Amino acid sequence: MNTLRNKVQLIGRLGQDPEVITFKDGNKMAKFSMATDDSYKDKEGNKVERAYWHNIVVKGGLVTVVENYLKKGLEIALEGKLTNRSYDTKEGEKRYFTEILANELLMLGNKQ
Repeated sequence: MNTLRNKVQLIGRLGQDPEVITFKDGNKMAKFSMATDDSYKDKEGNKVERAYWHNIVVKGGLVTVVENYLKKGLEIALEGKLTNRSYDTKEGEKRYFTEILANELLMLGNKQ
């Protein structure tokens, strides 16, 4: 059961072209947003659709795939784990982020 802890699987579309950051040591990291869709029927029976946005981070060798092949609108499946980080603003406020650190990625289709 340990393999099921902190495991996220999503299918959705990229909301933007990935941003690739190269560090001084030559390592790279990619970031992008991804939308997943959900729908349900309200009390009146009307279909309600909603998009959920996720912040995705990719490190290691998978960055090359992201950098060369992923573009805004592309549908992908990914697997990873939830991570949290925080920072302090100039005004002294603490900001929190939840991100998904992707470790597997599959391209599902072309931009519609």
